[in-house]
Amino acid sequence: MTARGPADSPTDGARTDIGDGVRLGEALAKALAAWPSDAADAGSGRLASATVRVTGVDPIALFAAAAEADLEVALWLQPSEGIALVGVGRAWAFEGAGPDRFKAAEARFRDLIAAAGREGPYGPVLLGGLGYTGRVPAEGDPWAPFGPSSLVVPALLYRVGPGPSTLTGSLLDGSPAEANALDRAGDRLLAHARQTEPGPGAMVARPVHAPLTELASQPGHDAWRRIVGMYAGAVGRGRIDKVVLARRVDLRSQVELDVTNALRRLAASAPESTIYAFRRDGRTFLGATPERLVRTEGRRFRTVALAGTIRRGADAREDRELATQLLASEKNREEQRIVTAAIRDLLTPVAETLEISARPTVMTLRFAQHLLTEISGTLPPAHGLLSVAALLHPTPAVGGEPREQALAMQDEHEGFERGWYAGPIGWLGADGDGELCVALRCGIVDRAHATLFAGCGIVADSDPDGEWEESRIKLRAVISALGIPGDAA
Repeated sequence: MTARGPADSPTDGARTDIGDGVRLGEALAKALAAWPSDAADAGSGRLASATVRVTGVDPIALFAAAAEADLEVALWLQPSEGIALVGVGRAWAFEGAGPDRFKAAEARFRDLIAAAGREGPYGPVLLGGLGYTGRVPAEGDPWAPFGPSSLVVPALLYRVGPGPSTLTGSLLDGSPAEANALDRAGDRLLAHARQTEPGPGAMVARPVHAPLTELASQPGHDAWRRIVGMYAGAVGRGRIDKVVLARRVDLRSQVELDVTNALRRLAASAPESTIYAFRRDGRTFLGATPERLVRTEGRRFRTVALAGTIRRGADAREDRELATQLLASEKNREEQRIVTAAIRDLLTPVAETLEISARPTVMTLRFAQHLLTEISGTLPPAHGLLSVAALLHPTPAVGGEPREQALAMQDEHEGFERGWYAGPIGWLGADGDGELCVALRCGIVDRAHATLFAGCGIVADSDPDGEWEESRIKLRAVISALGIPGDAA
């Protein structure tokens, strides 16, 4: 695979140069040859990587080509920002469990990058998820192939924006023959992913004609009413400020579900969201989340408080009326206040500066509108993306407040393992910049079967039927991408 066009000249020196006029295999073999025989850290292995420039690749088509070849593949797509990452295969991975997984992943990746000497913006990237609880899923659980957490340095990483579009190849303890084999594999995949129009996800989604049948909902409607009433009563008595109750809905299609088309429909219908997909052992976890957990750029960070929901209207006028109701709703403003205050309290001890919007605004999505407060600031050198994420996760938007009491109530009453749902997903670059979002508006697709997830924040005046309807609104984004919208879920 040959670089196309003139190479950019990154500021970080030869370690991050984009290859110009060379094949990926040639550049990767050169990187392997540059390793001194005694330079490898026995705990990390020898990671070599090289980057070339490529053009005209459709990220979703590349994801589809890798899936068709039965490869592990991940997609990260932000249509409104022109950003895309597609990771194929794995050169290195962290798959730890438990509450210390953030710290352990950060330390392991930092050691790997330091040993490889690839700290710049075009070096290796971690791509994956850290799970909601960090518990190992049971055998037979839909989450079993994904593990408690999994952050992968892909063997091949296609990257769009900002800057040039590139392909990075990475090998751990590899050989020149393996470098050339990886180059050829990349050529085959890219040949299936060339696009005629510019921009991530440019190809058009097809109409869907595969109705979905609900198999089960956990909790069921009656249990949902009972649990919401219990949670609201606990809040009203001052035992807790807020707790999030989630639903798991199992659906079946009459035909095999088209993941590629679902991703295109999500990209077209929710361009302001982050579209994501992770494929493991034939199953795909996909969704379109509106919620950023944290983004870092140098020492700057950005996050949001997202809580409070109302449906979309039939037209622009009704949308405005509903947005006004949302801003005036005491119940929704209380949800937003709790989340904002908790994030402020978590970040204040570690942030050098902290800026919080004076009042929430309304984020409008295809099926719902939410209250959103922007939060940003600067971090000291000792804190990076994963250490900040460890502080924030789970925010009250998906857990509750106080955190420990809310998590205990979820464990006791939800009745299923959240897996990666509502957990941090995203990427971390070799230069320390990266982004994690909260895995929402999502589901697992396994051929003709889909397992979807949605949750609602419960406060003192929550109405069980109103919260049930809110959960249905949140499920519609993925249901409509997978099949015909209707009464499912």
